Amino acid sequence: MKKNLLPRVSAAHRRRKLLLGRSVRLAQWEQGAAAGPGRRRRRRRRQRARSGWGPALTMPYKLKKEKESPKSTKSTTKPGGGGGSSSGKDGGAENSEEAQQPQQQPQQQPQQQPQTTSNKRPSNSAPPPTQLNKIKYSGGPQIVKKERRHSSSRFNLSKNRELQKLPALKDAPPHEREELFIQKLRQCCVLFDFISDPLSDLKFKEVKRAGLNEMVEYITHNRDVVTEAIYPEAVIMFSVNLFRTLPPSSNPTGAEFDPEEDEPTLEAAWPHLQLVYEFFLRFLESPDFQPNVAKKYIDQKFVLSLLDLFDSEDPRERDFLKTILHRIYGKFLGLRAYVRRQINNIFYRFIYETEHHNGIAELLEILGSIINGFALPLKEEHKMFLIRVLLPLHKVKSLSVYHPQLAYCVVQFLEKDSSLTEPVIVGLLKFWPKTHSPKEVMFLNELEEILDVIEPSEFVKVMEPLFRQLAKCVSSPHFQVAERALYYWNNEYIMSLISDNAAKILPIMFPALYKNSKSHWNKTIHGLIYNALKLFMEMNQKLFDDCTQQYKAEKQK
Repeated sequence: MKKNLLPRVSAAHRRRKLLLGRSVRLAQWEQGAAAGPGRRRRRRRRQRARSGWGPALTMPYKLKKEKESPKSTKSTTKPGGGGGSSSGKDGGAENSEEAQQPQQQPQQQPQQQPQTTSNKRPSNSAPPPTQLNKIKYSGGPQIVKKERRHSSSRFNLSKNRELQKLPALKDAPPHEREELFIQKLRQCCVLFDFISDPLSDLKFKEVKRAGLNEMVEYITHNRDVVTEAIYPEAVIMFSVNLFRTLPPSSNPTGAEFDPEEDEPTLEAAWPHLQLVYEFFLRFLESPDFQPNVAKKYIDQKFVLSLLDLFDSEDPRERDFLKTILHRIYGKFLGLRAYVRRQINNIFYRFIYETEHHNGIAELLEILGSIINGFALPLKEEHKMFLIRVLLPLHKVKSLSVYHPQLAYCVVQFLEKDSSLTEPVIVGLLKFWPKTHSPKEVMFLNELEEILDVIEPSEFVKVMEPLFRQLAKCVSSPHFQVAERALYYWNNEYIMSLISDNAAKILPIMFPALYKNSKSHWNKTIHGLIYNALKLFMEMNQKLFDDCTQQYKAEKQK
C-alpha cells in the first residue's frame, strides 16, 4: 500500500482557513458597497474588457461635457459702430442721408397665427436686419458641437513691434495735431500675433489699442480734423489692418447649421480690428469728409477687397462691413454701378458654383436699401437682376439663413413695378421645394407678402397656377405647410381677390379642401378647412353646391 506523503491537516486548521477566507470576501464586498453601484459596474466592465469579452469602458461623460461647454461662453455682444464700444447704434446704419437703413426694422418672423388685414399692407420701409450668427448650411449628418473657435486670418506680422506711447492729441498744440494724428495712424499699421502667442507683446498691443480708441474719440468729437493729408494715411491704416487672407472655413460641406446652438467662429485679432472698423466708420461719417478728395484712395480695388471680407465667419465683422459698404455706396456715386456688379458676381458664384458664402444675408440687406431708392421706371439691368439673381437664390439649400432679406428685396421690386409680378410668381412656382417642408413654409410666407401688394389685374394672370400649388399645400401631410396655406383665408385683401375670381379658384381648391376636411390627421387643419369652406359657401352658394355635386359624382365613378 502506497504511503500518503502529504502532511495531515487537522479539522481545527481547516475551520480557521475557512473563516479567514469568508472574512476576506466580506471585506472585499464591503469595499465594493462603499464605492457605490456605479463604481462596481465600471469595475466589472474593465474586468470583462481585459478578459476579452464585453464592451470596453467608453468616455461618454467627457464628450457630454465638451458639448455643453460652449453655452457657458456664448457671446452676447452686439456689434456695430460706437466710440470704443460694440453698440450697434452709434455709427450704425441709421443716419444715412441716401436711403433708409438696415437695423431699423426688427427681424421678420414666419407668421404662426392667423392675421387679418383690411387692405393691401404697406411693405416695410427697411430690410430686416441679419442675425449675428455664423452662416452654415443645412443637410448632411449631425456633427458633435465643438468648443467656440477663435481663428486668425493670415496677417503679415510686423517685424518691429515695439511701439512708443505718443502724446495725447488733446494735449498737443493745435498746429502739431495733424502731424501727431498721422504718426498715430502710421503706428497703428503695426500688426500683432493674437493666435499662436496671444500673450506676446502685451504692452505694445495695449499701446495700439489705446491709440485707436483715442483716434475714434478724436475724430468723433472734433471738427476740421480730417484734412487732406489724413485721407491716404487713414485708408492705408484700414487696408493694412483689414485686407487679409481669411482663414479656411470651419464649416464642413453639408454640416447642419442650428442658429440657436452653433457658435460663430470669432476673429482672434478682434480687439484691434473692431477699433479699426469703428475709426474708419467715423472717418466716413465725419462732417469734414469730402468724397471728391477720398475718391483717389477709395477706388474699385478698395471696394473689391472690402467685398472679399464679407465671407468672414465673424458676424461682428460682417455687421461693420455692411454699414461701411452702404456708406461708400451713398457717398461715391461713381462706384455705385461697380458695387452692384461685383455683388452680382458674388451671388452668381454662390448660386452656380460654391453654394457657400457667409455674407449673403448682409449683402441682400444692403441691396434692400439700394432697391428702395431705385428711380422709376426701372432700368432693364435692375429687372434682369431680379429675374436672374434674386429668384435663383430661392433654390439654394441654405435659404433659411437669408430668406427674410431676400423676400424684402423681391417685394420692393414688385412695389416699384407691378408688371414684374407674373415672372416672379412663375419663378417661385418653378423653384417650389418638393421635399423640404420648412422651406415650403418660407415660400408661403413670401407668397403672402407678394399677394399683399399685388394688383388685381396682375392677380388674374397668375391665379390658376398659384392656387393649384396652394391646393397641394393644403393636402400636405406636414401640418405646418397645410396650416400656413390655410391662413391665407384670414387675409381680407386675399379674400377680396378670391371673391372676385371665385368661379376660377373654387373648382381648383374645392377637391383638396373637401377631401382633407375628413382625411387629414391633424384636427387643427380640420378647423381651418371648415373655415375656408364656410367662406367659399358664403361667397357663392350656387357655385359651392355645383362643386360639391361634381366632386361626389367623380368619387362615385
